[in-house]
Amino acid sequence: MVPTCERYTSMASVAKTVTGNSYGRLRWPLDIHKIFTGERVHVAAVCYRLKEEEPEFLLVRTRSGRWTFPKGGVDDDATHADAAAREAYEEAGVTGQIEHEPFHWYFHSKRQGMKEQGLVVAVQAHLCEVERLVTPKEDHRNPTWFKADKARRRLRENRSPELASEVLEVVDRALLRIRARSRRVA
Repeated sequence: MVPTCERYTSMASVAKTVTGNSYGRLRWPLDIHKIFTGERVHVAAVCYRLKEEEPEFLLVRTRSGRWTFPKGGVDDDATHADAAAREAYEEAGVTGQIEHEPFHWYFHSKRQGMKEQGLVVAVQAHLCEVERLVTPKEDHRNPTWFKADKARRRLRENRSPELASEVLEVVDRALLRIRARSRRVA
């Protein structure tokens, strides 16, 4: 059975009830996530840098050629943030400062083999300020920097309108968080 957005809304409600957290600081216990989806927890590293005081986002390509944030499942990582940092390193060659708590979550369609219709999974987004880039372990990823507007265009490509709006919301929330952080530092 393919989970629907309604199931994820329900899952988020249960997680909020169990953990007392709002969406902005959501901590989904692994067992609740698995009960509702049958899937492991997914995390993304929303990697950015400031170039001339303007944020740029680092996107990577999927095997199908779609642009996305480095992301994947939580394996034997100590925390979800550690998993996001590992994905950033493996897929984009990123080392940097990753926020421990997710700043947002979104839905992503994970393709299953050759099937046209993918499994919809919830992804926790962690902001990561890039300090250094090395050659990624996954050489097909082609990590590339994009200004916010171009990142939005690339993320919109080859996605349904619903899933595109989900990932574009991640960019918008990341920009707000980055700008707020920059004001605190200044």
